[in-house]
Parts: sequence; structure tokens; C-alpha cells
Amino acid sequence: MSLLLTFLASLFLGTPAHAQVPVIRIDGSSTVFPITEAMAEEYQTMKRGKVRVTVGISGTGGGFKKFCRGETDVQNASRPIQAGEIQKCQEKGIRFLELPIAYDATAIVVSPKNTWLKAITTEELKKMWEPAAQGKILLWSDVNPAWPKEKLKLFGAGADSGTFDYFTEAVVGKAKSSRGDYTASEDDNTLVTGVANDINSIGYMPLAYAEENISKLRIVPVIGGPKSPKKNEAVIPARSTVESGEYFPLSRPVFIYVNEKSLAKAEIVEFTNFFLQKCPTIVPEVKYVPLPAAAYRIGQEHVKIKKVGTVFGGHTEIGVKIEDLMKRESAR
Repeated sequence: MSLLLTFLASLFLGTPAHAQVPVIRIDGSSTVFPITEAMAEEYQTMKRGKVRVTVGISGTGGGFKKFCRGETDVQNASRPIQAGEIQKCQEKGIRFLELPIAYDATAIVVSPKNTWLKAITTEELKKMWEPAAQGKILLWSDVNPAWPKEKLKLFGAGADSGTFDYFTEAVVGKAKSSRGDYTASEDDNTLVTGVANDINSIGYMPLAYAEENISKLRIVPVIGGPKSPKKNEAVIPARSTVESGEYFPLSRPVFIYVNEKSLAKAEIVEFTNFFLQKCPTIVPEVKYVPLPAAAYRIGQEHVKIKKVGTVFGGHTEIGVKIEDLMKRESAR
């Protein structure tokens, strides 16, 4: 930007032309991105250009690489921080606050032209996606003989995505354990386009992206099996079924992580508290499930006292209900 443009911007935004505008650096999950993007826009509007917020999309895994090197202030994460990432942070002297901000569901989606798939079981999903399926499960009928003898085209999250980690652990039984011959992307809009344009496709993506593109996609109910509260009933992902724990095992908490050192900056403290204060209104606006108000109050208290660490022990847990998460946060 030229000096003239900088000066003109300062007049309109209320920032002195000579001032260095503080920058809050955020990266990580594409799943959490819509929430944080909305928060960043509202916060910057409130600050009238006196603080700039940048929000990248490197995926949860890619974001943690930057966060644990101290390159970002805030990390968007669609799963808890893992043991290896905790170690990397420790090696660089990075201590962090773990702040749950919402619940998300992973939606199974097909083209609206697909008329045969009324529901799908977690066993059928495993048969599609496990590593042993590569080169063998090639047709819809290979999964279920009642389905067409048509080529099965798979779309899903890339390996740096927290959605990939969670989906593979919830469905296959081990994080990052997946067949490799599918169309993978950290950009959920790429997945939307791929599934929408092919009648023989199936994919998984955050519920918010599926709902945003409901005219292009059809969301498939999931039968969660014996560990599900609904046993053998098909359950559609929605706010009510996520809150009740009925959409099992594909619902989960999502987070922001804040570098403790960054909290030495007033704008980071202000933005983090702003984020937690706005969650009850913004989270549902962008089609995620908000936590109870008490959860955000606990988060603000943790920011105040700089409560560092994680309640997940360095691994992902499947089927953690909102009330269980609340108990853990209250006990910290």
C-alpha cells in the first residue's frame, strides 16, 4: 500500500498513519475457519482498523506445526492436540490454553441424484474407507450387494485435516488409517463440488459445509451401531442430535488453542475474550452447535488465570458428549 493510501486509510479507520497496527495470527482447521472468520470480521469492525486479524487454513495438523513453532497466536483445531504436537510445543517452549468453542458433526453426503442410499452404517463406512479397501472395494455393490454395480467414487478430508483424523479414528478405529485412492482436500468446497457433480460419489465433510450446500448435496443418515444411544436407528446430523449425543460417532468438540506468550499482548486477550463472548450468537449463525453458556464463562476464567494444558491427554476421544466435556473443563 502506498503512503498516500495508508494515510487515507488511517483517516477513515481512525488509525494514525505512522502507527504499527498489531496483527493477530491464526491458522489451522478448515472446519473451525467459518467460526473464526466471522469472529475476526466482527472484531476488526469493532476495532475500526486498529487491530488486524489474519486467518489461514492449513488444516489442524498443518496449523499445529506452525503453532508449535511459535509462528501463530491462535490455532483452530477440529480435534484435541495430539501427543506428538504437545512434544513439539514443549521443545519450543510453547505453552497453550485449550478452549472448546463449539460442537461439529461430520456429515456423510452424496449427490441428490443418488436415490438408493437411504442410510449407511458405520460398518459400511469402514468397509469403504479402511486401508484394506484400496484396490478391492471399487463398486457400490462391493460394500452392499443391494447397491448398484457402479464405480464408487470417494471424497474426503486431506491428511493434514483434523476431520480426517477424527473420521478415521471414529469409523476405521485408528486415526490416519485410510485407503489412499480417494480425492482428498483440506478445502471443503472442493469436496462439495466433487460429490455434487457425480451420482456415484460419496464423501464426508463438516456438517456446516454440507448444510450450506444443501441444494447441491444430500445428507445421509448414519446408523451408529451398538455403542450408539440409538443402536440400529438411522440418525441425521442436526443440532438436536449432536446435543443429545444421538449422532454417534461422528460428532465432536472443536477448539481454539492460544499461545500463552501471546496473552502478554492486550489485543490477544481482548480478542480471545471477545471470541468466547460472541460464541453463543455467532456459532449457531455459521451452523455449528454452541456449548452451554457456562462453558464460555469457564473459558474466560481460564484466560484470566492463564490455565494451560489439555483435558484430552494427547489423544482424540470418540463420542465425547457436551456434558462430559463440561465436567472436565469445570474440574481443571
